[in-house]
Amino acid sequence: MKAWTVDVADEAAVVTAMADTAAQMGRIDSVFANAGVGYGAPSFVDMSTETYRKTLAVNLDGVFFTLREACRHMVERAKAGDPGGSLVGVASLAAIEGAARNEAYAATKGAVISMIKSVAVEHARYGVRANAILPGWIATDMTEMAQSSPAFTEKVLPRVPMRRWGTPDDFGGLAVYLASSASAFHTGDLLVVDGGYAIF
Repeated sequence: MKAWTVDVADEAAVVTAMADTAAQMGRIDSVFANAGVGYGAPSFVDMSTETYRKTLAVNLDGVFFTLREACRHMVERAKAGDPGGSLVGVASLAAIEGAARNEAYAATKGAVISMIKSVAVEHARYGVRANAILPGWIATDMTEMAQSSPAFTEKVLPRVPMRRWGTPDDFGGLAVYLASSASAFHTGDLLVVDGGYAIF
């Protein structure tokens, strides 16, 4: 299986990579827009325009370019008599809670949710569904500093009812479900995977 390395903030690169993928694999059935960056700042008033723009470029523009190009392929396929497809935007709990010192990040993730809902409504006629995943505190490279922080371990982790960090393995079953025909009537939803953090 081939893998492409793509800067999702580069529109031309995304367009080319999606076209190459469809050409080499024959079709695109599911797309997960998962690339993201987590630039923050000491405070909102100290957040630079550069940080804001860099965050938007990957977390919002990248999702837009990726989903648009995948939609283009799926709509063309549907018009040729082969409908269907699954689009997934990875948002964050930051989209629905107050993420202090992360206003740019939170704004992009909230926008992903709105984009997903719009895509779901517009493309249902083509059998294309669109859903968003909202991860909570997940142990990844992006959260490495928090993982090693005694303050985080003492004050935040106890607020997760499952009392642990999430891991990438916690998303495997959900990914299979969303990519498969088992979710054929499931669209426009926000799927929170956070060990119960948002409700505790």
